[in-house]
Amino acid sequence: MSIKTTPHQLLLLADHLKLSLLERQRAFALNLEPTKQDAHISRTLNQLQDGLEALEAQAADLDGPEDSTSDLAKARKQYEELYAQFHGQAAPTADLRHPNDPALTDDFAAAQSRPGQGSGRRSAKNVRFRDEPAEEVEDSEEIANRAALFADQERYRDEPAAPDQSIMDNQQIHAYHKQVLRDQDEQLDLLSQSVGRQRVLGIQMGNELEEQNELLDDVERGVDRHTGALDRARKRLGHVARKSKDNWSWVTIGILICILVLLIVLLK
Repeated sequence: MSIKTTPHQLLLLADHLKLSLLERQRAFALNLEPTKQDAHISRTLNQLQDGLEALEAQAADLDGPEDSTSDLAKARKQYEELYAQFHGQAAPTADLRHPNDPALTDDFAAAQSRPGQGSGRRSAKNVRFRDEPAEEVEDSEEIANRAALFADQERYRDEPAAPDQSIMDNQQIHAYHKQVLRDQDEQLDLLSQSVGRQRVLGIQMGNELEEQNELLDDVERGVDRHTGALDRARKRLGHVARKSKDNWSWVTIGILICILVLLIVLLK
């Protein structure tokens, strides 16, 4: 093997094989298909065999006597028992039902458990259903709460309930309607006052907008004036620049003529 193997690692691999075989036996007991893990178990057996051969070759090179109680001998013995159990040549021994590493004791116990084993069976819980919900017995307090919740006096109304006019005489009915009309008039007066306030606010907002528009017009006129002044100043600067350029041209021509005259005089 390319990776260095120790006897302790081989014993852990043997524990893994033990668990796999115990799960395989458990699957047989539950009438399941245990052959799904056979390829994995076979590969693990081959890995264990390769590791044993590598360690035995190292021990032979060192010429050291192999102690029957050593981890290597123990791993070899467990490999032979696991191989025989997997191929059906022998029944599992007691040593194969216990792990080499005490930390795996719970896993081995779980793998050897059978359905129905445990702290105790749970009592069956029966649930009865009724075809008609009305047959269920309701608590009196629950009925009272439901009646209070859906009572007519608890319902919300946008308008107050009108009195029963069947027990009122003509004068009482007339007085009631006059009172209703007075209440409506008061509400209309309040609504009219509110509309009037809204109208005043609208007029004030309109006046404010007109003033703001006038201010914006003044700003726009000022911007136009300054823009015109800047344009005129730009034109004047351009005119001055052109004149200056023309003047410098005439000065240059005069200087050149003077130089030419001097050259003619000197050459004569």
